[in-house]
Amino acid sequence: MGYSDRKRQEKEIRRKDIIDAAERVFFSKGFENASMDEVSREAEFSKRTVYIYFNSKEQIYFEIMIRGYRLLIEMIENNFRANPPQNALDELRSIFFTFFEFSKNYPEYFKAIMEYETKDSADQPGVKDESKAECYRLGELIFGYLSHALQKGVAEGTLHSGLGTEQAALILWACTVGVYNTGKKKGDYLKNYHGVDSNEFITDSFQLIMQLIGKDKGDQDEKGS
Repeated sequence: MGYSDRKRQEKEIRRKDIIDAAERVFFSKGFENASMDEVSREAEFSKRTVYIYFNSKEQIYFEIMIRGYRLLIEMIENNFRANPPQNALDELRSIFFTFFEFSKNYPEYFKAIMEYETKDSADQPGVKDESKAECYRLGELIFGYLSHALQKGVAEGTLHSGLGTEQAALILWACTVGVYNTGKKKGDYLKNYHGVDSNEFITDSFQLIMQLIGKDKGDQDEKGS
């Protein structure tokens, strides 16, 4: 390994170490309560060194969200391979419940993504354009799974033919984000005032969404006859 390759590898290791340390600090204290001083201490680097790699706390947070997005995408693709969807509704169900699995197994990554999805897009100070672009790209990949499933459903006749798939995918993603945020943040309220478990609320919400956009069996049989 040449000198330049070794230096590049060392920089990548340091960069990863800083993100790892930031995860531990952000996840234990909360992003708003954490500081770059605490990140540098946890990473065992000087604050000056941390700022060489990341120009703000927000910049590191974007890198953590990128990790979360990549993990979610990997889970979606693994579930598709393990249990290939037989139709569009299976595809949508797989995406939805993979997201559910992700929220339970990786709650801090889930929280990071949800806070990003519901935050004003202009409220991103100190974040490099390439990090924003990567977050957008990964978010669009997930959006693409939804859009593809909806297009497939219209083509196979299981979803309403008049469904504008691009707009419907946006609405479905917004509904999904809203459902999960409500289920996670309002769990006690749902249980105490409505007698509904948060997991049950999320599952029932998906079933209702599918009923709204899907054709009933009679309509499908009529098309096939």
